[in-house]
Amino acid sequence: MMAANCSNLCQQTYKSSVVKTFSVVDSPSNVRPMLRLVLPALAEEFLVLMVTWTDWWLAGHYFQHAGDATKAAMGLMGYVMWLIPSLFAAIAIGATAIIARSVGRGEFTSASRTANQAYLLGIFLASIFTIFAMFGGHKFIELMQLRDDAADYANEYFDIILWFIPFVMCTQVGAACLRGAGDTLTGSLAKSIVVFVNILVSTSLVTGWGPFPAIGWKGIAIGTATGHAIGGLIVVSVLIFGRAGLQLKLSQMVPDFKAIWKLMRIGLPGGFDFGTLLFSQLIFLAMINSLGKASAAAHGLAVQIEACCFLPGAAFQVAAATMAGQFLGAKLPHRATRSAQLCLGAGLIIMTTAGLLFYFFGFWFALFFTGDINDPTTARVADLLKIVAIATPSIGFLMILSGTLRGAGDTVWPFFFTAIGFFVIRIPLAALFAFETFEVPILETTVSGMGWGIEGAWYAMVIDLLIRSIMVTWRFLQGGWKRIKI
Repeated sequence: MMAANCSNLCQQTYKSSVVKTFSVVDSPSNVRPMLRLVLPALAEEFLVLMVTWTDWWLAGHYFQHAGDATKAAMGLMGYVMWLIPSLFAAIAIGATAIIARSVGRGEFTSASRTANQAYLLGIFLASIFTIFAMFGGHKFIELMQLRDDAADYANEYFDIILWFIPFVMCTQVGAACLRGAGDTLTGSLAKSIVVFVNILVSTSLVTGWGPFPAIGWKGIAIGTATGHAIGGLIVVSVLIFGRAGLQLKLSQMVPDFKAIWKLMRIGLPGGFDFGTLLFSQLIFLAMINSLGKASAAAHGLAVQIEACCFLPGAAFQVAAATMAGQFLGAKLPHRATRSAQLCLGAGLIIMTTAGLLFYFFGFWFALFFTGDINDPTTARVADLLKIVAIATPSIGFLMILSGTLRGAGDTVWPFFFTAIGFFVIRIPLAALFAFETFEVPILETTVSGMGWGIEGAWYAMVIDLLIRSIMVTWRFLQGGWKRIKI
């Protein structure tokens, strides 16, 4: 009894020693904590998108002499800038789930220890990935089917950003730890500075504004890298001083293999999920790039505009994951369910509205980036946005309910759904719909396809999204995610 009282006293002392805690458990309603989590996360996602949008706008307006080459290069680099943060998905997912459960139980010392071990593991992986990128980056671009001047532009960009992988890790792992503790504000503030720095540096180096030299294409990459570096330093600095019950300390960054194993046990299935998603997305991208620079340019820009729909999905996904984890940690499964339903309903309204905007105003969105009403890319992007518009509700179900499962620590089922969606549905259908003929690798047979080009590949994507949204909804309604032990 005395030991239990001492433990509770220690927890309360630790809780009061940090600046502020963000547990959702104490709130009598689900709406207020949802808004507190969603609004900063939505701002953060929008600011992240602004970094890529700035690069696309500069590429479209200042490099028109290069034709589709810079657009095709930006299409691939947009994927790379999504790929790099996802390399740390296993750590981020594990840290969010474990810290959310700990905060739900009021165990802030344990939550802080998890954050330190997550960063230790992140440093190790960032070092490995940076070395791999140094020696394999150009080969990767070649495998993505970019050729000639498009490949040259992509290689120049990649050679600059690879050195900033550790800073991206600092942002991703730190923001994931803070989200688990209920703090989404810090990440959004850091990302706002990232965007400001990126816009200022990239625009200045491309145009030669003020005291900056006009160095052209490389200026876009330098601006992006500089922004991410500053963002990573901000998040690390905040955690060193202490935030939301978490604090980085060298004394707690000695390897604790039990804590690391727990992180990996929860996070690895989610990491495999993201790894499968990345691998299959890159196969999908390579298929589209093989259709030519015009298709690669249209696909890359359409994906960036489509990302508008992902903004509310990602924000409500963060809220659903944090609330599900904390309520389950507090042994309130009914509130975990209600919070997920609330996030889903609100997210669907916004995302369906985004789909309607894509359908009716897609041409004007594309024109903003290309700057040329006669550019064939503009009209083609508008057609692709009409295709994906019908899938925006499915994207909402898929993202928000997958976030709920991961926040609860149920990371195996989303992995299976991703693998089935891409390898059984999207990639085979994309080959069938997009190409006149294609070869089946294992059977070594040539099959006749529909020959619909990039539009056919996007129809395959819509079918995949619809089927995976049905699968993840089944798992949510089945309720097994509420019984996962961490």
